[in-house]
Amino acid sequence: MGVPDFFIVGHQKCGTTALYEMLRGHPEIFMPTLKEPRFFATDLRSRLRSEDSERPADNLLPYTFEDYLALFADAAPGQLAGEASPQYLRSHAAAGAIAEVQPQARIIAILREPASFVRSFHQQFLHANQETETDLRRALGLEAARREGKQIPRGCHQPSELAYCEHVRYVEQLQRFESAFGRERMLVLIYDDFRRDNLSSGREILRFLGVDETYPIEAVETKPLGEVRSGALHRLTGAARRARRHPAAAGPVGAALGTLSALPARSSTLRGISRKLTYSEPAVPDPEFAIELRRRFAGEVAALSDYLGRDLVSLWGYDSIG
Repeated sequence: MGVPDFFIVGHQKCGTTALYEMLRGHPEIFMPTLKEPRFFATDLRSRLRSEDSERPADNLLPYTFEDYLALFADAAPGQLAGEASPQYLRSHAAAGAIAEVQPQARIIAILREPASFVRSFHQQFLHANQETETDLRRALGLEAARREGKQIPRGCHQPSELAYCEHVRYVEQLQRFESAFGRERMLVLIYDDFRRDNLSSGREILRFLGVDETYPIEAVETKPLGEVRSGALHRLTGAARRARRHPAAAGPVGAALGTLSALPARSSTLRGISRKLTYSEPAVPDPEFAIELRRRFAGEVAALSDYLGRDLVSLWGYDSIG
């Protein structure tokens, strides 16, 4: 098997998981079990390397080209192979690296209203224990210090990701792929359209890929992450979960929590109490802060509207922020 024929390049929190699940059910398409190989985003690789003993072997990402190609070894003759690594859109290296080995690749990107994207991405990093500041406004206020390597959470192995607003460079990111592949080999979707009718968006993608668009793909809804109410309790919950899965790697605290939460008589009750104390339903954004974020991203939204030839300023409500 050669290099994949198409790449879903992101952004994160924009429906790439749902799209991945939809496409991998099509008989003319092969996508590996590992959803996010991230192989070509060499500039965004984690500080954790494959030899780190704390990382379970089944969670390792491919670090050699041979390992990467092995992900597609089970593709049947005639199938289009693809992968979905939403980190590629932010990466400065990925577009050129992909073009070197697959210059005819087709590129699919999904973009989301910036303020909503930043809020969701912040929650994802809290859930992944890469972020400890549960308040987004304060987290954004730490960006300058974090660029200098200060106030980085102890468990964070991707410090550059904490510069949340730096991810909202949509036009620049798309232009890197356009320079590498040409506009005709790119399909840029808007998250609002995908959420409203992902079957229609799915058929548009099938046409773009040149496979049977009449095949009955199934709509996929992914569950949004709950808002992290307590970072400390979330980290303890994570430690207990890791201890149950990998007892040998658990520290004393994690092992004790894992044992306690695994007790049959108390397990469901403890988990229920823990969830209520640790998480909440997604909060309604503070109106003043929401406007502040939109003003910060207004220029990018206007530039993206011009680039795509679509009025995203009105679609995303940026024409009413004053």
